[in-house]
Amino acid sequence: MPKPYPLRIVLKVLASKGFIFISQRGSHAKYRKEKENEAALTVIVPAHEKEIRYGTFRSILRQSKLKESDFKKK
Repeated sequence: MPKPYPLRIVLKVLASKGFIFISQRGSHAKYRKEKENEAALTVIVPAHEKEIRYGTFRSILRQSKLKESDFKKK
């Protein structure tokens, strides 16, 4: 079973890739990245735990169109 990803790492990488905090409803935060000549990307991140489960992390990858390698420590 893959290990969960720390929430602070996920938020740090999203910020470095241009995602901006938009709003939060309950324990889910919304981040958005505006792109010229394309639709904006919106990512919903559960902010109620310190770690994000792998399945939820994969969902964040799909929404943000980022790769898992972007989240690896360099």
